[in-house]
Amino acid sequence: MTPEEAKKEANKKAIKFVVALFILYILFSQGNLFMNSVMTPGSRFYNAYIANHFDYIQGLKTALIVPAVWIIKAFGFYAIYNEMDVMVVAGPYLRVNYSCLGLGVMSFLAAFVLAFPAPWKSTLKMLVIGFIAIYVLNVLRIAGLGVLLGFFKSQRNNFTYHHEVFNIIVYICIFAMLYFWIKKSNKLVKAQTIANNS
Repeated sequence: MTPEEAKKEANKKAIKFVVALFILYILFSQGNLFMNSVMTPGSRFYNAYIANHFDYIQGLKTALIVPAVWIIKAFGFYAIYNEMDVMVVAGPYLRVNYSCLGLGVMSFLAAFVLAFPAPWKSTLKMLVIGFIAIYVLNVLRIAGLGVLLGFFKSQRNNFTYHHEVFNIIVYICIFAMLYFWIKKSNKLVKAQTIANNS
């Protein structure tokens, strides 16, 4: 393959990746927003059957709230919760909305990893590690807000931008993970190409 052909092939792969990334991200992010509407009573697309049997959004809320409350209690606070609220007695009141779930970040990660040309085992491994990392960071954020605002009552009005701060931290972590994953994937692809050509 001539350098010119190699450059054309690389450009074609790059365009294919960007298009796939864009389509998958729109599909995942808008799909989650649509499903949130399907499973929220009073929403435009609400469906009682799906809401009662397939409500993964509420499942994720519960999966975030319960361990966050355990951590808050481990710091000596008494906390009570329901399906979307955490109340720390003599502390803050936290509401876990759709925007708190990290589904936008998960959508981006899934779209990027699935669009990138890498071996399927590596892709699956990155998806699992990435989702777990986002989940753990999110639990720590909710627990951290409960504990910090419990200790520092005067600072409760200064944490209105925690979504933005969380997103920045998570995206930095995700981009770092993706950087090392891409480097490793490229080495695997090169090694496979050399093995196939020999």
